[in-house]
Amino acid sequence: MKIEEIEIILQPLREKLRNHALYAELKSVSDIQIFMESHVYAVWDFMSLLKALQINLTCTSLPWKPVINTNTARFINEIVLEEETDVNELGVLKSHYEMYLDAMVEVGADTTKISEFLNSIDELDSVLKTIQNSDLNAAVKSFLSFTFEMINTQQPHKIAAAFTFGREELIPDMFLKIVESAGKDAYPKLEYYLRRHIELDGDEHGPLSIKMIKELCGDDEVKWHEVLECSENALQQRINLWNHIVEAIQERQQITA
Repeated sequence: MKIEEIEIILQPLREKLRNHALYAELKSVSDIQIFMESHVYAVWDFMSLLKALQINLTCTSLPWKPVINTNTARFINEIVLEEETDVNELGVLKSHYEMYLDAMVEVGADTTKISEFLNSIDELDSVLKTIQNSDLNAAVKSFLSFTFEMINTQQPHKIAAAFTFGREELIPDMFLKIVESAGKDAYPKLEYYLRRHIELDGDEHGPLSIKMIKELCGDDEVKWHEVLECSENALQQRINLWNHIVEAIQERQQITA
């Protein structure tokens, strides 16, 4: 099995996301608020996937030693640089998560819940328990739990699968639809964030992530099949999260009608 075969198998799930009803529901500021208040958890746990790859694929401990594969180390370090320390629309260095929070404030979305959730997390060993004991909705809990279950495998090819096919490679497609629904220049911070992701993920991070998968799997068929399974699960988690957001938007619309 190779990357081309995986992409063919994943195509139906990707099409479900590309054509998801969510995008048509994003019609007002309140709709975008609801979207961002759930999606922010995916923005946050993406950084945990990224840092898990950095820990596994580069040297982040002392004394420093050369890594086994400098290609994958370079791939992940390039992505970390831009995701963790990018430049916002004002030229200020910020992580993409912080940019997203700024965009949430701009549109009037509530950032209190995600901030309180992050403050409740202390160690990786307790993350899954904290997620389950939280008052987050079931879709977000499931989404986050899958992410940290992948991280806890400590198997880079599985983490990379969730990162690449569940996130990086998909983001340009789905975010473009959101930008179009939001309206040009309606929310400058949000638009900058989304277009920055489209630029990076489509032109740089997506291709780099595909190369990383190839490097990690090589000719190991078991790893390729595990990549496929993890990727399918990651895409389904995203679909489930989108389904929840649609339901939340529709419930709000019925209340305000």
